Amino acid sequence: MRFGGGSGIEARNLMILEDQLRLHAQAAKKCELYAASFADPALKSCASQLAKHHRECFLGLMNYLDAHR
Repeated sequence: MRFGGGSGIEARNLMILEDQLRLHAQAAKKCELYAASFADPALKSCASQLAKHHRECFLGLMNYLDAHR
């Protein structure tokens, strides 16, 4: 079965994308929490950059899903 009609995403691939979305959202949240708790500016910056990376991955996957509706 496909998501969004004849040219959509197969159900198995949709489940994989959903898992990846969930994991990127969790990773971004954890990195944001770590960034807030670090006193060392280098560690804070590193965690913030990782959070940004995971947010961008999440948004990229969401854009992919939106394009294939």
